[in-house]
Amino acid sequence: MELSATGLALVKQSEGFRSRIYRDVRGLPTIGYGHRLLPSDSFPDEVTEAEAADILHGDLRQAEEAVQHLVRVPLAQGQFDALVDFCFNLGQGRLAASTLLADLNAGRYAAAAEQLLLWDHAGAEENAGLRSRRQAEFHLWHSGPAPQQAGARPSAA
Repeated sequence: MELSATGLALVKQSEGFRSRIYRDVRGLPTIGYGHRLLPSDSFPDEVTEAEAADILHGDLRQAEEAVQHLVRVPLAQGQFDALVDFCFNLGQGRLAASTLLADLNAGRYAAAAEQLLLWDHAGAEENAGLRSRRQAEFHLWHSGPAPQQAGARPSAA
């Protein structure tokens, strides 16, 4: 399974595009569509939207692979997209350790969706941008048909 155009649009909208290096909510150096700079990254000037989209594609592939690895139940496209956005935003470790994932892997899809809404804080403060993003993920989760077959693993496209 791969991120859909709808899922990609959510990531791009939530992250926004910045051609120059900036500090994210946690103070980490970031560029493009939410790409956290790695020690090996070098962007002395700026990136174009096309370059940022290429970087984003690689970052999203990592998030897709994390979701495929961690989730043990079938997913509808909207659920997969919501989880990829969540994982891209917060990281694989947070998804792996979350009640959201535990509920989902136990087949409690509705409870897992509700868990999305709890991840709207930056530190101890509620963040309007994160609240909006989690609500968008929640709505994406509930879009489209339910997963097809119980007990199957998500496909590794």
